[in-house]
Amino acid sequence: MPRNPNGASSIYKGNDGYWHGRVTVSVKDDGKPDRRHVQAATQAAVTKKVRQLERERDSGTVRKTGQRWTAEKWLTHWVETIAAPSVRETTLVGYRAAVYKHLIPGIGAHRLDRLEPEHLEKLYAKMIRSGSAPATAHQTHRTVKTALNVALRRGHLMRNVAQLAKAPRIEEQEIEPFTVEEAQRILTVAAGQRNGVRFALALALGLRKGEALGLKWRRVDLDKGLLRTPRQLQRHRWQHGCDNPHACGARLHKVEPCPKDCKRHQLACPPPCPRDCTRHASKCPQRHGGGLKEVDVKSRAGRRAVGVPAPLLEALKQHRAAQEKERETAAQLWEEGDWVFAQPNGRPIDPRADHDAWKALLKEANVRDARLHDARHTAATILLVLGVPTRAVMEVMGWSQMAMTTRYQHLAPELISGIAEQVAGLLWRTN
Repeated sequence: MPRNPNGASSIYKGNDGYWHGRVTVSVKDDGKPDRRHVQAATQAAVTKKVRQLERERDSGTVRKTGQRWTAEKWLTHWVETIAAPSVRETTLVGYRAAVYKHLIPGIGAHRLDRLEPEHLEKLYAKMIRSGSAPATAHQTHRTVKTALNVALRRGHLMRNVAQLAKAPRIEEQEIEPFTVEEAQRILTVAAGQRNGVRFALALALGLRKGEALGLKWRRVDLDKGLLRTPRQLQRHRWQHGCDNPHACGARLHKVEPCPKDCKRHQLACPPPCPRDCTRHASKCPQRHGGGLKEVDVKSRAGRRAVGVPAPLLEALKQHRAAQEKERETAAQLWEEGDWVFAQPNGRPIDPRADHDAWKALLKEANVRDARLHDARHTAATILLVLGVPTRAVMEVMGWSQMAMTTRYQHLAPELISGIAEQVAGLLWRTN
């Protein structure tokens, strides 16, 4: 029998009575051939396995050799080693919540290469039955899809089952901007409050929460009536600085699930901590990396210059004068940070306190309860009512895509009436 050329696949019957096949699929890191072995009871069966390996080799989908990842090991490696150094802190918080709270408890024991779409779909359904919002299940789906995409590119998987799994359906949240009359009531009450101009910026200019709280006086030109938003203020989670994070948070670990009639939690009860829980870093005596931080805005479009209307510009000047008096009163207790909106000691405003102040403002103004982000939608709607071109609206609002047309814009009554009048003027005009 002539000898097969080097690297060719081979099929033979061994002394053990089984048929064996060997296929060279690539070259190992040390330069030696990566030759895979398969076996079966019949020649036909082993031939089928050999042909399958050859197809995977030719298409570049052969699984890498080495450890067989479980879903838990891969997700942990991905979120802590791959994602953590490269994504924003707020993004990482969402990733970790999905991985440790839902994915690892739900599918962590599966071998990564044996994970099926149905495993994920059953997990999503279980989450929703347990009280999680569909949006939470959808975020979990996006997270596992991102993690498995990395495993696919690195050769640990032949397919991304999350792309095949049906994601939970989420209802599009209806956006209801404030009416002009509601906005005016809010502005009237805000004008008499400390740091009230901060909410006027949201209503008139559409500044995001982080952009407004991260605003500094050196980025506000009171003479030209311009302000710039290259940075924002965010609250970051604390990290352990001790040698044993699990032991550090031992007294805070939740070891038992909540009773069925639990009334402690308003939403879904959190699950017990995993056995090797390393959370609760906010209580670590050597904690680090958390607290309020100034970071770049998310996109290039967010780094923008915005014109300030004359009444708002005058309010900013009055606000600065009031802040100067607070600085004199605080004396040596004042911490200089150049923040436009600060506490009485000069420190920046915490986003949580800002949220509470917004809710209190709505209540005092006798305006329906709404998210602070709805003020941003109101700003976009006002620009549209005024007939500002769409491209200019995008520039003012800091949008990089036309997503504003499907999510952020809302046809206000003024726009609807205006369209009706234009149609009437065209179709029923009199000569």
